[in-house]
Amino acid sequence: MSTPITTELLGEHAPLSQLTSANELSTSWIRMGDGLVGFGEWRSTTVSGPDRFNKARAWWKEQLNSLTINNNVHGTGTGPILFTSFSFDENQESLLVIPQVVVGERKDKSWITWIGAGGAPVLGEAIPQNTAQEITWSEGSLDNAAWQGRVAVAVEKIKSGELEKVVLARDILATSQSEISSRSLITNLEREYPSTWVFHVGNLIGATPELLVRLSKSLVTSRVLAGTIRKTGDDDRDLALAGSLAKSSKDLEEHEYAVRSVSEALAPYCSSTNVPESPFVLHLANVMHLATDVTGVVNDSALPVDIFTVIASLHPSAAVCGTPTDKARQVINELEEMNRGRYAGPVGWIDARGDGEIGIALRCGELGADKKTIRLFAGCGIVAGSDPEKELAESQAKLAPMRTALETL
Repeated sequence: MSTPITTELLGEHAPLSQLTSANELSTSWIRMGDGLVGFGEWRSTTVSGPDRFNKARAWWKEQLNSLTINNNVHGTGTGPILFTSFSFDENQESLLVIPQVVVGERKDKSWITWIGAGGAPVLGEAIPQNTAQEITWSEGSLDNAAWQGRVAVAVEKIKSGELEKVVLARDILATSQSEISSRSLITNLEREYPSTWVFHVGNLIGATPELLVRLSKSLVTSRVLAGTIRKTGDDDRDLALAGSLAKSSKDLEEHEYAVRSVSEALAPYCSSTNVPESPFVLHLANVMHLATDVTGVVNDSALPVDIFTVIASLHPSAAVCGTPTDKARQVINELEEMNRGRYAGPVGWIDARGDGEIGIALRCGELGADKKTIRLFAGCGIVAGSDPEKELAESQAKLAPMRTALETL
């Protein structure tokens, strides 16, 4: 049996995204300087199908059973870590990765976990050197006009009573003359969007503002975002826009669907839940969102509940799919004309105790095998009051974090 060893890191070190190891940086989950980064792969696998969350649970338990864990730090996020990046659609592949080495940081406390013989790996510090790269942009599955046409079709379906809301996504392609550095992308995203969760699992990299589920002991939290307005850069103007967003009937309707889908999904597993009466406005660098933090206390008395159970119940929420779910999926398949892959799927980490943080893979891009191309994604919630031109502008605002991170490499 292998023995993962976890020990506290003493003294100062570089920010997580700038640490180096003998192994290549393979995974990350960073927010405001805290989080986890992984180097190398001890084991990895893919799962798919309607039972992919059950398959993931079984595989993780199998790996844990093969380990003799030596953890001198304890607490959430310590010990061996499973990084997950699930597909949006059950028929696509989801990726599970257990890094060889994991470095964690939380509230000025740092630790390292490694699997294998020998002492603690030596960590180095490497500040990514940004060099100008020429990026060329091209249309994705649909050009702007065609995508706006699909939004108009969706609005008509909603007005006719076929469904209440659907999330339509689009993609664009970026090509670089040289290899795109995943480490530099992570560093740029972390610097510009510190309040988001910056993730890297496999070839999927992004900075999501939306937390699908955090499970810490028995407390479950889900941050729901729906309803968006672009910032102008003028503080007074943006303050006024935030007020209009908070009163927008179209955005409040979209947000209500998303919050309801999350609270209803959590209810069977919680002895109590707390859903605020009204959302708050979340300010990011480039946009503002209506946001609601739904919390609950998991009740294990009726049936066993773990983070995989909660993920399976929450995904896909109305924030990335629509309402009702089955009809929204059908409309997505009919209108989007693209494979989302792991975009808008659950992404994050799970520890040996079953605690973890799982976000929704938004504001992200998928690196090609040659590392010279990357496919960026953005989606918009469509309701009866949606305007195709405004939805296109919103999608462009949501593409901005990755576009900016690429253009400043």
